[in-house]
Amino acid sequence: MTAAEVAARRKVMQWLFGTMATQVVGVSARLNLAEAIGDEEAHVDDLARAYDIPAERLNRLLRALAALGLCEERSPGSFALNDAGSLLRRDTPRSLHYLVLLLTEPVMQEAWLNLGKSVRTGRTAFEELFGKPVFQYMAGEPELSQLFNAAMSQRTRSDGVAGSLPARYDFARFTSLTDVGGGDGTLLASVLGAHPTLKGVLFDTPQGVAEAQATLDGAGLGDRCAVVGGDFFDSVPPGSDLYMIKSVLHNWDDERCVEILRRIRAGIPSDGRLLIIEPVLPEVVSADTVRIDAAEDPYMSDLNMMVLIGGRERTRTDFESLCADSGFAVERVIDLPADVDFSLVEARPV
Repeated sequence: MTAAEVAARRKVMQWLFGTMATQVVGVSARLNLAEAIGDEEAHVDDLARAYDIPAERLNRLLRALAALGLCEERSPGSFALNDAGSLLRRDTPRSLHYLVLLLTEPVMQEAWLNLGKSVRTGRTAFEELFGKPVFQYMAGEPELSQLFNAAMSQRTRSDGVAGSLPARYDFARFTSLTDVGGGDGTLLASVLGAHPTLKGVLFDTPQGVAEAQATLDGAGLGDRCAVVGGDFFDSVPPGSDLYMIKSVLHNWDDERCVEILRRIRAGIPSDGRLLIIEPVLPEVVSADTVRIDAAEDPYMSDLNMMVLIGGRERTRTDFESLCADSGFAVERVIDLPADVDFSLVEARPV
């Protein structure tokens, strides 16, 4: 085979083995292997005794982790975490532990096995399998709902948006910021913390805001931010001159997105602004725009929305269309730093 043929084969084989790699990472997180290894080296014999797993089998799992670049085998049977593997620990600032657990949950993985059906029929694989939409399903599964909230909080802390957003936009010209679908308040807290004159409103479902007060109080922001539970398909708290919505619209089809945006439009003043924080897909996929090694590849996320929820990722043209149908006009798209896979779509009421 030519060098080009070898490279092409390796690329295909890499992605064929991708589902196996996902399970290696998921099982390791469920075992809390990263925390068991800790800050120093750990020998497989000691780990095997702690887990009551034969050392031979545990060693095979650990060596697979090393092959994926999540730890290092420094001598036969002796393993140490690297920077990537440390993200599987629960106690690191940018931990991905709960996000790994969520995305490798059996119900999530089973839905992905039905990707082909979603592509052919347009129906959401999760709902077809389990008889109800994913958010309704999670509402009846408290442990899964709690895991989802923890994973979304970790995702916000680790995706770089919370760290980069406060300095990337002129929040100081506004008096009040409502975060629609803001979960536990991680993102809103980062903005309010950087802009002491700004007041906040955190709005999400009652399940979504269940841990928000603790987040805000922990950041010393409890007196500057109201926490409101509700349904953004019914109404959104009115009165702020700036509204922010992150990683929400991609959960829904165009019709439902327009409903959400119209509820925001009903409460925003004529001189207010809306910030939509999501990946913005290029109009054409090219070698220059494909980043399959990105923190969260938007094309895989797009299919994840199709399979789990029925939503999608969008281009600038798509966002302009949604805004035009809901009483907004896109003014500009602001790129966040290169290592952050999100953009700010700024829109004004019309």
